Amino acid sequence: MNARNRDCARIEDYALIGDEQTAALVGRDGSIDWLCLPRFDSGACFARLLGDADHGHWRIAPETAGDAGVCTRRAYRPDTLVLDTEWDTPDGTVRVTDLMPQRERAPDVVRIVEGVSGRVTVRSTLRLRFDYGSIMPWMRRSDGHRVAVAGPDSVWLRSEPPVRTWGEDYGTHSEFTL
Repeated sequence: MNARNRDCARIEDYALIGDEQTAALVGRDGSIDWLCLPRFDSGACFARLLGDADHGHWRIAPETAGDAGVCTRRAYRPDTLVLDTEWDTPDGTVRVTDLMPQRERAPDVVRIVEGVSGRVTVRSTLRLRFDYGSIMPWMRRSDGHRVAVAGPDSVWLRSEPPVRTWGEDYGTHSEFTL
């Protein structure tokens, strides 16, 4: 493992979500670190699993969890690939539900964040990198959404909390309190 990789890069620290045409690996820290779109045999747009944050990932976790903060508990809902991840913080408990619904055409990664108790500040960092981290997309707004485009590849982000694009690490960020 190179020095730029984070400490929590063991394969057993990942859970799988998928839609039968592709799948994503979700780390115990709330980060999707592997995802090929639109199919299993496509190039990865999140490849942090094999490199570092510059290779793409999407992390949603409580602000108090810090960069390496792992969840308190997580489990699949019975007979599904719907993953619930929870963090207990000094300010309360937050749950992130990850899933990829069955599809006919375009894939979806759905991440639902809910406050279970108290008031918890949550951060989302999305760093899309196409072709296994080698291509940084161009970001634009369209109909209130963010669109990442690189050649023939594109990803649409729909988010209820406002997001800011780029910033210090060429990512898309949001911060909100539940």
